[in-house]
Amino acid sequence: MWRKARFVMAGACAAAGVCVVPTAAGPATAAAAQATAVTAKTVTAGAEATTAKATAAKAATPATARKKGTPYCARYKCIALTFDDGPWPYTPALLDTLKKHKAKATFFLLGRKVANRPELTRRIHEEGHDIGNHTWNHPSLTTLSDGEVFEEVSSTSNIINKTIGRMPDYMRPPNGATNSRVAGLMSDLGLPQILWTGSTLDWQARDTKVIAKRTLKLAKRNGVILLHDIVPETVKAMPGVLTALEKQHYKFVTLTTLLQGRTLRPGEVYPPRGR
Repeated sequence: MWRKARFVMAGACAAAGVCVVPTAAGPATAAAAQATAVTAKTVTAGAEATTAKATAAKAATPATARKKGTPYCARYKCIALTFDDGPWPYTPALLDTLKKHKAKATFFLLGRKVANRPELTRRIHEEGHDIGNHTWNHPSLTTLSDGEVFEEVSSTSNIINKTIGRMPDYMRPPNGATNSRVAGLMSDLGLPQILWTGSTLDWQARDTKVIAKRTLKLAKRNGVILLHDIVPETVKAMPGVLTALEKQHYKFVTLTTLLQGRTLRPGEVYPPRGR
């Protein structure tokens, strides 16, 4: 009879996960058994609390942020600030502001200015900003012959390569002047064409408040904003602009980061016209 009862108890133990087998021992054994049961219950409760806490933490984290390898700008609200026509004497102040805000940008440089300011060009590169080709003398490429277009762009790529040790990945046609012929020539040179989603026209405004207001109005997720570091009022507007956009949770990124791993075709226009 005892063996049968013991067998039934063993089965119950397996189902419950915790079991105290009765013995002929006295009160001391019973007390120890009770302590064991309390300990088991405490451990179980602790495990349940830990699991609940982990589940809550996971729920509080956006699903996209939990996926390994998700592009930065798929997780965060990105914007690309781009500055044309430098490097110029105002550029160091702009770089200081960008550094203070841990912001990255893209600079489309003129070849002749790179030749005159190689150290400043290297600083732009060394501080983690993208450098693009903006031709040697800033002509409207649609008005030039094929040979002249090649010379303007290739000479600029070469001086950038000589200065920072790498060729630019992109070019921006001055004034946004491009057409199918220019696109074909850029394809031969291996350079995508970068335009913008919004231009501040800061070179016309020459007013810090106006430039700041326009930049904030043009801001949007994955936007590409056109500015100029040769305009002193633009450089003066940037501390306030960056602070305001930070409050809107923007992340300031290079064009490379904004593209999220996408490789543009040589000659391709990005962002597409009309966007």
